[in-house]
Amino acid sequence: MLAPQRRAVILELVRRDGAVRVAELASQFSVSEMTVRRDLDVLARSGAVEKTYGGAVAGSAAEEPAFEAKSRLEPSAKEAIATGAAALVEPGSVVAIAGGTTMHAVARRLLAIPGLTLVTNSLPIVDLVRGHVAKQGADGPALLLTGGSITPSAALVGPLADQSIRSLHVDLVILGAYGVSERAGLTTPNLAEAQTNRALIASARRVVVVADHTKWGVIGLSGFATLSEVDCFVTDDGLDQAARLVLQEKVGRLVVAEQPA
Repeated sequence: MLAPQRRAVILELVRRDGAVRVAELASQFSVSEMTVRRDLDVLARSGAVEKTYGGAVAGSAAEEPAFEAKSRLEPSAKEAIATGAAALVEPGSVVAIAGGTTMHAVARRLLAIPGLTLVTNSLPIVDLVRGHVAKQGADGPALLLTGGSITPSAALVGPLADQSIRSLHVDLVILGAYGVSERAGLTTPNLAEAQTNRALIASARRVVVVADHTKWGVIGLSGFATLSEVDCFVTDDGLDQAARLVLQEKVGRLVVAEQPA
């Protein structure tokens, strides 16, 4: 069994039983306890489980980590993904970019592309663009911020955000996901964020999803898109071959960005 499959099974066991033990999982999967601990580390970073002495208990798929906490996770993967995603954006485009730390890394790359109009529900991305213009004394992307209620990841969501987004037509949307799986597609623990993400997707001619390898096999509370709705999926080279084959079959195009050696 490959790592993403094993993690998905572990997550199902945690949700069914409320807790798991490292020794029992190692025996069940015929792997080392260190391998199981690494699996639990990945699931714990996503918030799906909470590690305990000798095992793990159920986390809350309805809880969303804060922007600052997520910004410390997988930094090299995010930078590689950001470079790959920015290469898909043409000068003069109208780009909707959702909230999240990977999208923030993408936005930094977009500052160098001339003539862009950025539509975003991310407060950190607005601060990034405004700071760039103030510091460089140069024109930055034209900027449109949606309204809405703020999430722990500093994104604006809810009816006001959805209403403003539905009135727009953009060339492409770039958004991430709390979790990605073959069965559940793209998911988030925040119900309002899921609805706003659906509005972003509906507004765009092309859908670009950015997600590092640790998101594979993780399932949040609410789904907002199937893999078949994704025109381009950008991830890093930490994603295993089995997951790559699934994505190659389901999405329009898979881009695997190489992390620095």
